[in-house]
Amino acid sequence: MQPLCTHCISSGLTAAGFSGSSRHRFCETRCFDKLGEVVPGDIEKGGAQPESSNAAPPPAIFDPRQNPDLGGFCTLFCSFGWINAIAVFQNYYQTHQLAEYSPSTIAWIPSLETFMNFFLGPVVGAILDRYGHRWLLIVGTFLHVFGLMMTSLCTEYYQFILAQGICSPIGVCMIFFPAMASITTWFYKKRAFAFGIVAAGSSLGGVIFPIMIQRLIDDVGFGWSMRIAAFLILFLMIIANLTITSRMPPRKTPFKLMAFIEPLKEVPFDLTAFGSFLFFLGLFIPINYIITEAVEYGMSENLAQYLVSILNAASLFGRVLPGYVADRIGRFNMTIIMCFFSAVIVLAMWIPSKANAPIIVFAALYGFGSGAFVSLAPSMIAQISDVRKIGVRTGTFFATISIAALISNPIGGALITRWDGKYTGLQIFAGVIMFAGSCFIAAARVRLSGPKIVEKI
Repeated sequence: MQPLCTHCISSGLTAAGFSGSSRHRFCETRCFDKLGEVVPGDIEKGGAQPESSNAAPPPAIFDPRQNPDLGGFCTLFCSFGWINAIAVFQNYYQTHQLAEYSPSTIAWIPSLETFMNFFLGPVVGAILDRYGHRWLLIVGTFLHVFGLMMTSLCTEYYQFILAQGICSPIGVCMIFFPAMASITTWFYKKRAFAFGIVAAGSSLGGVIFPIMIQRLIDDVGFGWSMRIAAFLILFLMIIANLTITSRMPPRKTPFKLMAFIEPLKEVPFDLTAFGSFLFFLGLFIPINYIITEAVEYGMSENLAQYLVSILNAASLFGRVLPGYVADRIGRFNMTIIMCFFSAVIVLAMWIPSKANAPIIVFAALYGFGSGAFVSLAPSMIAQISDVRKIGVRTGTFFATISIAALISNPIGGALITRWDGKYTGLQIFAGVIMFAGSCFIAAARVRLSGPKIVEKI
């Protein structure tokens, strides 16, 4: 009988209690891989470390000051926080530089931002696993800031596509994934809560950037607004580059294309990824179109410009509180609850909202519900993954849902055109597709533990 990891022994589990390939509820990691070698679980709890000739083992005792809380927060502020401000540019471009283009055509710019951020995940994940986070953060910082600086000079549609839709989000991708993967290696028992705290940086960014951009445009114009935002991002990313560290050393493994496909052979991973794909297909539609929809129904532009900030302010609590609860009732369980809540809010509240008050209330409730997904999704993948492969597996997951992010907003714009400028078709599509995605994530949870409602998964 093969030995158990130290954490399992301390939990009172005996080797006869399960087979070597079973995933048990004590540490929720695999004690053995396919070769029967001990897989590192919670190393700071004394879990066994894998033998490696190419990397020194991480220390068993670590200094808590090395935890990447501050750096991860700054990184999410600059990356996903910037992505959360896409509605500001959709509305601004429709009335200024790109007024001659349709909403669907303009929507390709923010959609490309989200798509590029996630689609390159497998490549960035592989580089991260092999070489570590340091150079990814440095190059990503340069590309993100450079792309925004070039956006400040743009006047043509193709220029916005290249600078804001491709260059900047490539940099965002290269700083987003190292931060999320680093958190995975440092936290275990309170991993979802840790993800929530770090992801709160994206909510704060989504609150500050829309107001900041709108006010700066009025005061100094579009060009300098983008440059000032770029300088702020540069300052915060310097902090991130100095503070983010990973607990797991790089692993000099050969690059294998099949490593990206391998997670898709697992049914729980497939169901989780497909459900997240459908949920993502509707997730950004309210965020991207809530300003233009509110203006269409009579809200003043001065008030409408705060809707995205209200949404992201509520998502600050949506990212932290559900993560805290998820560590107690189960990460899959909490994700399912919040996904269904978000879908129902869209169908039951956004569709009939035509006045200022209900639109504002919807923005707050939707921000709280949808915000949980960003912080809980990586913790779900971490729960069903070997921590040593977390970069590639997280990259594969986000690359899958990136397709949804790419086509989501253009589909929304096309639906607006199809409904003669009305938003009903767009709202129905968003709510239904998010509800369907929630059902598939629930199916993944059933696949993992069966239909037991009270099981912590």
